[in-house]
Amino acid sequence: MTKDQAKKPDLVLLASVGAMLLLGILILSSASASLSQFKYDDSYYLIVHQLLMGIFPGLVFGFVAYKIPMEIVRRFALPLLAASVLFLIMIFVPGIGFAAGGAQRWIHLGVATFQPSEFLKLAFIVYLASWLAGRFGAASPARRGSKRETRDNLAAFLVVVALIGLLLIKQPDLSTFGIVAVVAFAMYFLAGTPLKHTALIGLLGLGLLALLVVTMPYRMQRLTSWLSPESDPLGKGFQSNQALIIVGSGGIFGQGLGSSSPKYTVLPELIGDSVFAPFAHEIGFFGCLLLIALFAVFAWRGFLVARHCGDKFESLVVYGVVIWICLQAFINISSTARLIPLSGVPLPFISYGGTAMAMELIAVGMVANISRRAPREE
Repeated sequence: MTKDQAKKPDLVLLASVGAMLLLGILILSSASASLSQFKYDDSYYLIVHQLLMGIFPGLVFGFVAYKIPMEIVRRFALPLLAASVLFLIMIFVPGIGFAAGGAQRWIHLGVATFQPSEFLKLAFIVYLASWLAGRFGAASPARRGSKRETRDNLAAFLVVVALIGLLLIKQPDLSTFGIVAVVAFAMYFLAGTPLKHTALIGLLGLGLLALLVVTMPYRMQRLTSWLSPESDPLGKGFQSNQALIIVGSGGIFGQGLGSSSPKYTVLPELIGDSVFAPFAHEIGFFGCLLLIALFAVFAWRGFLVARHCGDKFESLVVYGVVIWICLQAFINISSTARLIPLSGVPLPFISYGGTAMAMELIAVGMVANISRRAPREE
């Protein structure tokens, strides 16, 4: 690898993100037109808001993340996590946090709103990568085989994940907690920790998931409506049924941009969690394959960067970001297509939502930054 090559980011990875971003702008501008006209008397209001409050700040701060040395990012790992936890607590402060759709997940920031759980995803990845690199790096006591060190590290890991989980479940936001927990579990495994500890975490996670589902009636209803959607077609099964109908109506080649946007108003979270439905309707089966292929390319290039990165911290950051984004995409697409129970998570680079979009682009900036110093297989 020459000196010039070392300065270049992974252009294939960035191209895949750019293509998904353009697809997202096209679909949002089309699918949001009727809703935007109805609510704001301006068919362009929502797409302009997404550009100004999500994509533009995401690109600006993503460029900052691309340029800033990762040593500085690591130095602020703990303050970033502390800030994210503080934001999560502020959700429950009257006058600052507010609820929508039965969930307390947002805080007011003047003229805009902010979703702390999206900030948490990236902050926790950075913190966990720093913590794991310090505990399980080549020179650490745990790496040399100290059983006491590895047990203490396992306990600390479980405590931190549990504390974050309590704040997320309180909102309630089980879907986000699930993503955070799976990403943390994967990073813990990839750090080179003992396999028996990884297996223990996996069993504890499955047990906790089952407990959370059976102890909350609405989660059990969501599961039963997925298994038997005809049992409550106008209630818990309504969104899932309508989404599947809209997905199927796209056919092989799609019905075209803006082909039937008024029909989408029957679908809750039209341009948010359910955005894959109008995407499939307008662009069709081959368009969906293209989107999935772009996520696959992003994962492929991201894992190459992580695997060839010589720095443990940077490698774990890339693994965490790629797993987060691709896992979230899998959950969103699969739940919309009713392959898994409905889950309220946005589709990365596509869904409407300023905080989510901005944080995803900042994360991509970090990955591009790291990719400049990682040897690549072309």
